[in-house]
Amino acid sequence: MDKLTKLGILAEAARFDAACTSSGVTRRPREGMVGDACASGLCHSFSADGRCITLLKVLMSNACSYDCAYCVNRRGASCPRATFEPRELAELTVDFYKRNYIEGLFLSSAVLGNPDNTTERMIACLEALRGEFRFNGYVHAKVIPGSSPELVDRLGRLADRLSVNLELPSRASLASLCPDKDAHSVMAPMAQIATTRHTEEQALLDSPAGKKSLARRHREKGSHVSEGMQVTSVGARYTLGRPTSAVPNALRKFVPAGQSTQIIVGATPEDDNHILQLSKSLYDHYGLKRIFFSAYMPMVEDSRLPDRETPMPLRREHRLYQADWLMRYYAFTPDELATPSRPWLDLDVDPKLAWALAHMDAFPVEVMDASLETLLRVPGIGPVGARRILAARRTRRLCVDDLQGLGVAFKRARYFVTCGGKRDLAAPLDPELIRQKVVSDAAGSKYNATRRQAEGQLSLF
Repeated sequence: MDKLTKLGILAEAARFDAACTSSGVTRRPREGMVGDACASGLCHSFSADGRCITLLKVLMSNACSYDCAYCVNRRGASCPRATFEPRELAELTVDFYKRNYIEGLFLSSAVLGNPDNTTERMIACLEALRGEFRFNGYVHAKVIPGSSPELVDRLGRLADRLSVNLELPSRASLASLCPDKDAHSVMAPMAQIATTRHTEEQALLDSPAGKKSLARRHREKGSHVSEGMQVTSVGARYTLGRPTSAVPNALRKFVPAGQSTQIIVGATPEDDNHILQLSKSLYDHYGLKRIFFSAYMPMVEDSRLPDRETPMPLRREHRLYQADWLMRYYAFTPDELATPSRPWLDLDVDPKLAWALAHMDAFPVEVMDASLETLLRVPGIGPVGARRILAARRTRRLCVDDLQGLGVAFKRARYFVTCGGKRDLAAPLDPELIRQKVVSDAAGSKYNATRRQAEGQLSLF
């Protein structure tokens, strides 16, 4: 089988791995090496299913020895099988890079024989890529659950980011649908990656380069007000409630861009509160950079799975991503977003608005004296807008027009704020009326029209 035929099979087989993320690592060009890496998203390539990516996303092999019920590559599935030789895939990656098709590699694999054998092949590919071909670009590698610690360590020194796919949100579901896996085989490498990164961080903080970097960060760190004066673009780096590393990724040798994981949504009965509690625990204990939620696509006939005619839960996936963002950057807790008594996210409105409508006693908020934390609870105000408000109100009294110029989505925020004691008199205070208005406006938006069309297309698979 020639390389391009293999690529067609293995790129198609990889499309269920979620990898649409910025790299999180910056690496400048180096003499004698090929490529570089940029921390921000470099999205100018498209996968076959329409996702905007910059990576060659491919499996080393889809000849899996495991029989996970939901997987299109499982042992019992009837599908074309292919396997790359390590050097073959390394050559293909460099060739695609030189043609300007890609800027990095996302490498995963089915379990070819056993986890260690599969990981050794992935390592051989990356060693050829980094060593013989001097590839300096971004690499994201999937860790095969059950791989030995020594191999995970070697893989982590070749890749910029590692991910260990949790796949299912509970031990019971994993045991039911993945008879060849267990929770320990998934969590052990995740814990190893977190521990190794922490150990490396402590060593770097004690080094001359680490001390110099830490001193520079202390000098640069300012108040929320000074941050607001400098903010000119995305405010994703302004987190609340999650500590950030004092060590820049450029100094790290082991998984400099950190680790992530993926959870399949809709294949098993766990509710959203359970999934969000699990997500928070993973962030807190393993320092994950990102959790990806993947709406289950009913493509496999199995009595343990939803019927193949079941609609894909794409809107639920979207709401979970929004809730995850609120936990990471707005300091919301899982129980605030999906309560134990109402454990499912509202599919009609976003989680932040749903929270606000359930807590109208906390509004309206006066923007002239509200704290950063309070401002971030207002629908329509994000990390950038909140900090710009803090900076601007030091020098003048703010009005509605000022808010719109500071990056606030006033069409959403107008129900929940006052400016100098004044509020938009046309904005209702009744939560049900606000909800009806927001849902009505959203129904006619271009985004939702496109989403409905996409849901209709994807449900045909």
